[in-house]
This record gives sequence, structure tokens and C-alpha cells, in this order.
Amino acid sequence: MAVQPLMPKATAVWLVENTALSFDQIADFCKLHPLEVKAVADGDAAQGIKGLDPIQTGQLTREEIERAEADPQRRLKLADAKVRLPEAKRKKGPRYTPVSRRQDRPNAILWLVRSHPELKDSQIMRLVGTTKSTIQAIRERTHWNAASLSPLDPVTLGLCSQIDLDLEVHRAAKEKPAEPDHGVTLLPAEVTTAKPPVEEPEAAKKASDELDINAVRAKLAQIGGGKSEPQDE
Repeated sequence: MAVQPLMPKATAVWLVENTALSFDQIADFCKLHPLEVKAVADGDAAQGIKGLDPIQTGQLTREEIERAEADPQRRLKLADAKVRLPEAKRKKGPRYTPVSRRQDRPNAILWLVRSHPELKDSQIMRLVGTTKSTIQAIRERTHWNAASLSPLDPVTLGLCSQIDLDLEVHRAAKEKPAEPDHGVTLLPAEVTTAKPPVEEPEAAKKASDELDINAVRAKLAQIGGGKSEPQDE
């Protein structure tokens, strides 16, 4: 965030009236547009604003102003503040949504409900600046315009930033209870107590095979009526 002097317009009025600084130098120091500084010099803007001396407030030194007057390319540097004021904390509350974007909020809520079901209602309220009753109506399809709603990304609609959305999704993922880890389970008792199959000895297996072959041959002989005796010539 750019650091600007205290009461920038009043400071610009004083610098225009009491120094030979260029409009660009004053605009850069006061974080204003050069045309706005020119309007101050012409009397078209800041009428009725009393100039504020930045030297008395400790924001500039006389030497710094003189060096900048001698070199039009030099930029004024804000003097280090002797007293550090704490930054004002931003109040937490529902996000303000411009009037032109408010009709898109139901579509954004529908997208969040479908794409990120892990988000809480309070998180959706922070992202798009809506109410709990509206979210509930969209979840239950009882919203007055439910038939015409279509899910649209709130980032694309400009209702929230991608950073804010990612932050809320990350928070929801951290708060989601982890699935229970069952670990290594024991095998059933019938599996662990079952006796291993006994392998037949090689000789017994071979004899069994020969017996099966002989039985097949005998069966074929019965079917075919046995071998016919050769006839004498």
C-alpha cells in the first residue's frame, strides 16, 4: 500500500501556494493525479481547503523541498514518522456488494453450494454478502427465482477474489473431520485357523494318474465291444 501524507489535498494546496515544485512532483508526493493538482493551482478544485504545512507536521523538511525544486526529476520523500500509529483493524462483517452485482448473488450462491458443499453458511455470507435465509432457500430450491438460477463462479462475477475463495475453502477443509483410520484389520478366524492343504506324494500322484488312464481305456473297450479276433484266411 502506497504511503501518503496526512490530509493529501490540504498538503497539495500548501505546496502549490508556497513552493516551486512541479505538478508531477506534488501529485506523486500527495498521491493525486497531476490534473487534480493543476485544478488546485487554477482554483477549480479544493476551494475552501486550508493548506497544511508538511514541514510543521514533520512530513517534509525544507532541505528536501529545496532539492526537489532544483531538480524537477527528483521525487519528494516522506519523512519517517516519529510516532507510529497502529493500523486500524478492518471490521468483520458482511461483504458490501455493488447494486449492479446484487442480482448475480443467487447464481454465485448456487455455484458455491454445488462446487464447495463443505463451505458453511457463514463462509458463503462473507464471500458474497448475503443472508442465511437466502442461502437456505437456494439449498432447498425454495427461492422465488429457483427455476431461473444457473451456477456462476463468484470470482468471475466480481463478487469476491480468488484469494478469499481459496482461503475459505482451505479453512473448511481444515475444519472437516478426518475420516477414521481403521488401520490393519485382522483376518477372519476361519482363514487363520484353516489347515494348509496336504500335498500328495509324487509316487501316489503318478499311480493315480495311471489308474485314471487304465479306467478310460477299459471304458472305451466296453463301448466298442472289445477288439475283434483276426479271421483265418
